[in-house]
Amino acid sequence: MSRRCEITGKGVLTGNNVSHANNKSRRRYLPNLQETSLLSDVLGTSIRMRVTTHGIRTIEHNGGLDAFLLTTPNRRLPEEAQSLKRRILRAQAKKQAALSA
Repeated sequence: MSRRCEITGKGVLTGNNVSHANNKSRRRYLPNLQETSLLSDVLGTSIRMRVTTHGIRTIEHNGGLDAFLLTTPNRRLPEEAQSLKRRILRAQAKKQAALSA
């Protein structure tokens, strides 16, 4: 399982540990990933995702998972989020068709 946010795409960065004597050794900066269940109103279920804390705040700021995915362009979403967005769009179209029929 990769260390990458499924919503924002934020991943591992690299840099240096610098000692007091100015010795440099390579290190990794890991994203703050959390395993969370996010509720989708359109699908009617909760979806388990590995999301950074920044991603969780972004979703909440935009009014929930469905609203965030539907208002974000595909070029800004990772592949996992794009597939979830397609599921939401299909479910939304199915509900719309059921209401009009």
